[in-house]
Amino acid sequence: MNVIIFGPPGAGKGTQAINIVNKFNLHQVSTGDLLRKEVKNQTEIGRDIENTISKGDFATDEIVNELIKKIIFDQDKKNKLIFDGYPRSLSQAKNLDSLLSSSNQKIDFIFFLNVKKDIIIKRIEKRKELEKRSDDNFATIIKRYDTYMETTKPVLDFYSKKSNFYEIDGSGEIDEISSKIEQILSV
Repeated sequence: MNVIIFGPPGAGKGTQAINIVNKFNLHQVSTGDLLRKEVKNQTEIGRDIENTISKGDFATDEIVNELIKKIIFDQDKKNKLIFDGYPRSLSQAKNLDSLLSSSNQKIDFIFFLNVKKDIIIKRIEKRKELEKRSDDNFATIIKRYDTYMETTKPVLDFYSKKSNFYEIDGSGEIDEISSKIEQILSV
């Protein structure tokens, strides 16, 4: 099966994706991880990404789509993907549908972790202490949240009409959220 899990920065997408990976033997596709890997390796794309995200902006659709394409066409991962933080825009959602269709795949489940801004801020401040991520400062947090909500509204509208779309309150405890997701995936 292929799964999308999305929500604002700090909603717990990565945590839930890891739980799903472990329980259902899927491969996590985290755009954040892909982008950070490019930055860490100081590739040409990585330098562009670093410049963009340091301002609180998101990497361009072109860069993200190219990184995603490589994974979708990896035969070892076919129909075993969980997309964590992708798609973030309507053009990315349409690109994903096109790539999956051309590789004879589809999305089986779509989860939106809905979390209010004040909870996101608290979570990211805690994550900054624990993980020391450079993109976790207060101004950047606010900008990323606002940008995410603005650009993701069309994606929510696009997916929420589908029968495999599930909105989950992401403000609860990790185990509680995991349990809700696992119940849906096990049907």
